[in-house]
Amino acid sequence: MVDETPIKIRGLSGGYEGFPIFGGLDLDLKSRDFLAIVGPNGGGKTTLFKTILGLIPPLSGTVEIFGEPISTGIRHIGYVPQSSSVDMKYPISVKDIVLMGLRFKKGLRPFYNHDEKEAAYRSLDYVGVLDLKDKSISELSGGQLQRVMIARALASSPRILMLDEPTASLDPEIKDCTYDILRDANRNGVAVMMITHDIGNISHGVKRIACMNRGIIVNDSPEITDEMVRFGFHCPPEFLRYKKTTEHDDACGCTCCRGETK
Repeated sequence: MVDETPIKIRGLSGGYEGFPIFGGLDLDLKSRDFLAIVGPNGGGKTTLFKTILGLIPPLSGTVEIFGEPISTGIRHIGYVPQSSSVDMKYPISVKDIVLMGLRFKKGLRPFYNHDEKEAAYRSLDYVGVLDLKDKSISELSGGQLQRVMIARALASSPRILMLDEPTASLDPEIKDCTYDILRDANRNGVAVMMITHDIGNISHGVKRIACMNRGIIVNDSPEITDEMVRFGFHCPPEFLRYKKTTEHDDACGCTCCRGETK
């Protein structure tokens, strides 16, 4: 029987040069899921993504993508990295950036075929930037670049979309547009997993939320729990803007809960 769980993680430890950043993780990305992962910097969120994507080997445990190992299951995933990882000075056009999302389908052929180019154009049209296809990425605004990177991830018609801080440094209007794209993709059957600090907008289509701080706590609804706030280390103020309760105030002695500043 084929496993239709998009991502199944069991006993996973990840890190660098044998040093674990997180350990013992069990996590499922469910069919048609929209999972937001929050937590403090250094808690292992990006390292988790890199491990799932096969960019770094797991220290222990397993990752299965629709029942397959990472080496073959990776073809089901479209990935949007942090925008800060993109070199805006690199001389490449928008359409060529999006075509890079089809490199697995292209294989060893030296050129992209007609169908692949059409897929890239459809993806650009889907996110609303087809008119930018011939521009250099150096000419784009931050919001335009983010939509291009989402188009690249969607070009191969992935069954899973993974995004690392997709709305960081974007204006509120552009954030809303980004969430509209992700919500629509999710409605069309794409399972979404994203890292975010944008707690104020987490209700935009998100179905579940997980807090990661070297371990992980998952809530099967889009709400920050008091347990997550305590688990999240130093009680980030953005958590409190989303959910602040008397119980949390009593339990946590950090300055943000008392309305003080450092």
